[in-house]
Amino acid sequence: QVEEGAISLWNWAVTKHMGSLVNDEQRAKLRFVACRLVCLCEGSDPPEGAIRRQILMSMKTGKGWIDIGKADLADGFLEIAMSSIEKLYVKLLKRIDGEADIHVHKADVERNLFKVLSYQAESAVAQGDFQKAMMCIQRCKDMLMKLPKETCYLSILCYNFGVETYEWKRYEQSSFWLSQSYDIGKMDMKYSVGKEMQAKVLRLLATAYFEWDCNLYLDKALKAISLANQENLHPAGVFLKVKILLKSGASDEDINSAVAEFLHHEMSLDFCLNTAKLLLEQGKESVGLYFLKSVTERFESSPDLGKINLLHIEFLLQSERELLAKQKVEEIIVGHYSGKQLLPEALNQLHIILWERAAKHYEAKSYSEALHWYSYSVSFYTPGQIDQNLAKLQRNMASCYLHLKQVEKAKEAVKEAERCDPNSIFTKFSIYKIAVMEKDTDKAVEAVIEMGKLAEKPSQHEDKLRVDENTGTNLLSLAAQIALESDQQIVAIKALEYLSERLQDCRQLFAALKCLIRLMLSKVMAENEEKSDEDINSMLTYLTLARKRIAESLTEEKFTGDMRILEAHWFRKVAWNLAVQFRGCPEKMRDFFLLSFKFSQFCPSDKGVLIAQKTSLLMAAAVDLEMGRQVVPSKQTELLTQALQHLQACKEIWKVLKLTGDFAKDPTDTLLLLYEFEARSKLNDPTLQNIMESFWEQPQIEVKTLEIIASLAMESPARYPVLCKKALKHALNLHRKQTVIDAVKFSKCLHSLINLTLPTGLTDWDACVLQEVWDYFEDALSIVSSTDAYPEMEVLWLMTRAWNTGIFQYIIGKYREAEQWCGLGMRFLNHLGSLKKSYE
Repeated sequence: QVEEGAISLWNWAVTKHMGSLVNDEQRAKLRFVACRLVCLCEGSDPPEGAIRRQILMSMKTGKGWIDIGKADLADGFLEIAMSSIEKLYVKLLKRIDGEADIHVHKADVERNLFKVLSYQAESAVAQGDFQKAMMCIQRCKDMLMKLPKETCYLSILCYNFGVETYEWKRYEQSSFWLSQSYDIGKMDMKYSVGKEMQAKVLRLLATAYFEWDCNLYLDKALKAISLANQENLHPAGVFLKVKILLKSGASDEDINSAVAEFLHHEMSLDFCLNTAKLLLEQGKESVGLYFLKSVTERFESSPDLGKINLLHIEFLLQSERELLAKQKVEEIIVGHYSGKQLLPEALNQLHIILWERAAKHYEAKSYSEALHWYSYSVSFYTPGQIDQNLAKLQRNMASCYLHLKQVEKAKEAVKEAERCDPNSIFTKFSIYKIAVMEKDTDKAVEAVIEMGKLAEKPSQHEDKLRVDENTGTNLLSLAAQIALESDQQIVAIKALEYLSERLQDCRQLFAALKCLIRLMLSKVMAENEEKSDEDINSMLTYLTLARKRIAESLTEEKFTGDMRILEAHWFRKVAWNLAVQFRGCPEKMRDFFLLSFKFSQFCPSDKGVLIAQKTSLLMAAAVDLEMGRQVVPSKQTELLTQALQHLQACKEIWKVLKLTGDFAKDPTDTLLLLYEFEARSKLNDPTLQNIMESFWEQPQIEVKTLEIIASLAMESPARYPVLCKKALKHALNLHRKQTVIDAVKFSKCLHSLINLTLPTGLTDWDACVLQEVWDYFEDALSIVSSTDAYPEMEVLWLMTRAWNTGIFQYIIGKYREAEQWCGLGMRFLNHLGSLKKSYE
């Protein structure tokens, strides 16, 4: 049952393969299973039919594995096939049937043996076992006397081995197999592969020798190719023979004799041209040019004659016979206008040759010669023709004219280029160069603007003039360089601006932006205020772009961390210096400080950078507060909110910075407090009272700080009288504690405190308020009594306020209080100087 199932599986795999439902690998696997099952079912003495079946199945399975590139899996099955063939042969010898019948079966066995050996050879070659493959093929060769019909098969098999080993560059093995193929092909002419195939084998054999070691096997290569050409003359054979002769250093006579074979047979023009190229490339100019002359005569009526002429020109130029090449070109030009026109492909090739020669002269600064060759190319265009190649040609000529200082001719050439291709960035660049040369700033700027616009658009050219992605960038870069060399700053700035918008390489971009900033700064220094405002905005734009690209460079491998830090430091310092320089423009100054801070975030946080960050943010907050004092309420809110954001960031930096050293004399804490107090008080922040609680408890509060807080607490739109009063009280206490009281400062502080506590215009006060103010007057009187430094006008003011307070009490019928306050006022009278008599 197993055996029947295996045979059914085998047959199913064959039929399904015929219908393309099973691929080669699947079929090999199915055969593998079926064959193994059949082998497992084999008895100790299988019948003849079973052995034949096993031979067939093992051979086919082995061959299947070879065909799908798994030769190592084939060997076992081929060994089974070989073993089964031996068993069958033994059985046949024991048979008693007729002699003829045995002969037929023996022949069948030999054919199977031949196939198995050839398959084993295939497997060995695939696995690189040259010795085994050679042994198998030798046995196959020995069997050809009995199996002459297999001559062709074995010859082709050896050829295939030769091809495979040649492709693997195993030239020694390849030459062996190809020699075997050729020898086997000669064994029986009746069943030979034919002369064409034999010639093909010999050509590859010659090539193998040639590539293996040309010097060592040159004679063998020459002999093989000569035999090949005798068997069947083929262009490839003749070409290879010439190639080998050239390598061998053969005489011109021998080479002439070899190439003459081309002319005696129907060889194509391309083969003839390739041979001519080979001769000329190998320095056989006389042979090559003579051969070209013969080819010209032979193909004189061919429409492809132009190809020969082009090759002729190429070799004349290669051998630096430029005068003869010019004559040849002029002959072609005359022929072009007298009915012997070149085919389009040949004409294009001629243009390339002419342009290359012109370019060579251009690079050597022989601009007149370059123009000469370009003019040949122009000769093939009809007047008024519109062609993008012609536009490029005219631009190239314009460049030559510019170098020769022939500006008018250059203008004419550019005008012609513009007619042919008006939307070309190259044409605009040519216009630009002329404008710069003539110092026409407006026209140069206009050309740069056009170049910038064209650089943004994808190229519309789909021919050889197609603009690649970098062309616009390269041209704008060159434009900037030309303007700088010509000392035309305005033009250079415009070119660099467009360039900076397109540059992808970070290093190039930063170089361009640095140059832009320097140029723009020198421009600002030299112009009036109106224009400078616009240019300051431009510098802000440049710095903003630089910051953006530094941030983006974090993901770029080519732009290292060290590079990033260097660039960030440069732009940070520049932004800082610009902020200081433009302190007359508060808004711009703030923006530059903020940019300096943002750049510093890409730098290592050392002490110097932290100080710069802290200062930048403090300055930005200060500017926002200053501007907030001078704008309408709606705008003020935005500015104050921004200031708070800067202050919050500054606080975080300041915390870290204080850990790095002693900052006892640094006023940052005070400034942070004052700035935050002003912003929050004017924003009517409900958290202000809580924030100030910790402040009152500080031991090292300065009088000036308290006075500023008092002032800010009442500065519109803020109104915090309680906080103001508290600050003034603290300040007054600090004044009292001083060894020598500053009477002037004390008087001002007391003046503010009295005004806040006892507003003018009121007549009815709470007794507590009056008592509090009475204490202030008493304080003032004690200071006035102890020093002559108290300002007389302040003494007068105190006297007047006390007297008036008494009068207001009198008016409302509080006579006792009125007497007290008026008496208090009279006590100050004694301390007046020159004014005493006026008030006595």
